[in-house]
Amino acid sequence: MDMEKKKLNVACIGMRFGMSHIEGAMQYGAQIAAICDCNEENLRNAGERYGIPEEKRFTDYRDLLDRNDIDVVTVAVPDQQHREISCAMLRAGKHVLCEKPLALRREDVRAIVAAEDASGSKFMVGQICRFTPAFEKAKEIVDSGVIGDIYYVESEYAHDYMYLCDTWRADPDRHGVIGGGCHAVDLLRWLAGDPLEVFAYGTHKLLPQVPYDDATIAVLKFPNDVIGKVFVSTGCKRDYTMRTLIYGTKGTIICDNTSPTMTLFTIGADEMAHEPQILDVTVNNHNAAKEFEVFADAILREKPVPTDAREGARTVEVCLAIIESSTTGRIIRPDYTF
Repeated sequence: MDMEKKKLNVACIGMRFGMSHIEGAMQYGAQIAAICDCNEENLRNAGERYGIPEEKRFTDYRDLLDRNDIDVVTVAVPDQQHREISCAMLRAGKHVLCEKPLALRREDVRAIVAAEDASGSKFMVGQICRFTPAFEKAKEIVDSGVIGDIYYVESEYAHDYMYLCDTWRADPDRHGVIGGGCHAVDLLRWLAGDPLEVFAYGTHKLLPQVPYDDATIAVLKFPNDVIGKVFVSTGCKRDYTMRTLIYGTKGTIICDNTSPTMTLFTIGADEMAHEPQILDVTVNNHNAAKEFEVFADAILREKPVPTDAREGARTVEVCLAIIESSTTGRIIRPDYTF
């Protein structure tokens, strides 16, 4: 099938967070072939909101497996179900865009990587920070050499889960470092590479309804003599933010995903810091349209997917190493052999 000559047909699974994928696909110009959710009320609400008729609404993802009119499937279900649904869709020959984190356990991420390798289909994990305007701009500045060589990076995931801790978020396997902190970890991996070592501390004072630490700080050693820090707080009493700092030998970037500006410090010929530049950026902390556009482009033009299963697995591996370190008190070297 010549994908260049046809419109992509998309099935979206999970009608809470997954509605952003419907919007992203529709904005791209894709055809919504099906929507799916085991909760009939969620399914009806999404169908009515986007004008998707009842015959395209399904409560069981298995009903989509043998459909020849579906090219792409987006998976936005609880993290615990990512492996089952993603692997099934890959085996059925579908291209799959799966929400982050890729999965919660090493055996699950390895299974998805193996399924991607065996399928010949495209797979993308939704590490959405790579499509956030401020972070895209920061990466562009870093790659341009304007701030010199990076020597220190830090990012935080600060998000109050007090009223979000429903059953699936309270799962012991869904530690806050994986479920939300994977954003900060993936962002730093994108900027500085794969951490060689991690060391972490955790504390648990804010969310008694979950069994895992609700605040964790990790120190990371990256290649090229770069060091960094990740802070994750899922019970913090403040507005949601992913404040990120990037320190280079010739300048510094301060940015986040919820502000309309970012700050750039650079130096002059005298090696002294100039007055900071305040750069305007668009606020779009879940740029599903750009995410789908990149995935569709990879499918239609047979290009590599920037956040394929292995990229998603590496991010999860760092998260698991952070949790292991905070639990054991040991320095952990992540294992990236997938």
